[in-house]
Amino acid sequence: MEAKEQYKTKNLDHLSKETIDGEIATINFGPTHPATHGIFQNILQVDGEKIISSEQTVGYIHRAFEKLAERRPYNQITPITDRLNYCSSPINNIGWEMTVEKLIGAEIPKRVQYMRVIIMELARIADHLICSSVTEREKIYELYEEICGARLTTNIGRIGGFERDFNETFHAKLKTFLKTFPKAFEEFNSMLERNRIFMDRTKGAGPISAERALNYSITGPNLRATGVDYDIRVMQPYSSYEDFDFIIPVGVNGDTYDRFMVRQEEIRQSLRIIEQAYNNLPEGPYKADLPEFLLPPKAEVYNQMEALIYHFKIVMGETELPVGEVYHAVEGGNGELGYYLISDGGRSPYRLQFRRPCFIYYQAYPEMIKGMTLSDAVLTLSSINVIAGELDA
Repeated sequence: MEAKEQYKTKNLDHLSKETIDGEIATINFGPTHPATHGIFQNILQVDGEKIISSEQTVGYIHRAFEKLAERRPYNQITPITDRLNYCSSPINNIGWEMTVEKLIGAEIPKRVQYMRVIIMELARIADHLICSSVTEREKIYELYEEICGARLTTNIGRIGGFERDFNETFHAKLKTFLKTFPKAFEEFNSMLERNRIFMDRTKGAGPISAERALNYSITGPNLRATGVDYDIRVMQPYSSYEDFDFIIPVGVNGDTYDRFMVRQEEIRQSLRIIEQAYNNLPEGPYKADLPEFLLPPKAEVYNQMEALIYHFKIVMGETELPVGEVYHAVEGGNGELGYYLISDGGRSPYRLQFRRPCFIYYQAYPEMIKGMTLSDAVLTLSSINVIAGELDA
């Protein structure tokens, strides 16, 4: 009780009597609330339905990912990255693999780069569909299954490429998805994009200006909704993104409606990218010439001593990386997803830090909901799409 009174006093010092219309109450929005995933808390000071101030509490899911990674071989860190943004885990996986490739100076075949683009854009669509509550993402999970056998925490790809090439079932399912998904998606959009009730409810809810968003280092759809056309796929192209024709949608007001509209248009653009990458998929190998990272075929392991040695070194985590320091970022589902890696020449990272976009823009949440109503707090939290796995690393 004493702690609550201290908190209440601290947060009301800056308020004048004119600001407060009635009795101030302290309430918890989360962690036991569907909108907060059951793992993060917001302590709100409310005057009736109006939010006066708020304070977030994170740490309920802390798993020490960065420290775990610093004690693992490089090829065993990919499953850890799955648990960051588990709504688009293939982007996490591939971003990490490209970070290691950047450190060792690996040359990645063009086919691998296009395959990665297809998978990452499918993951971006799946992530945005989570935010928009569209159930078509199930078909994307089925495509994941054909690549790696998993659906949510995928562990897709390897340092240097892929464990296997796209199979015939994947090709068939991807063609079906590209044919049927746009119709289902546009049918959903037709119910909301110009729906007066939806627009009245979301316009002006949880806004943030471009200046404030930049001050907070917000990236991704939440930044673009404010009118800033910053996208790493364009500003710092990777994996041959410069080969594809697509636009970067931006909003104006940085509110819930703009965030929704930006994500919807990004889904359309992702479909354009996938079609271009798939229709122009280059011939060639599905992995680079990196035997120290990619397991050799079983037939070679059973019959060739060199293949057996590489297999043993990879499984036992005995591959050493050169001394170096790199940072590599990709455009994740929610913004700039970066990996800062320092190698001291050992078999595990000397230091590894993840730049998690959700952790960064969640800090702006109190400012976005100040002066809003309680129902606006739920709308705003959903529209910025906070993924709990990225709050603690």
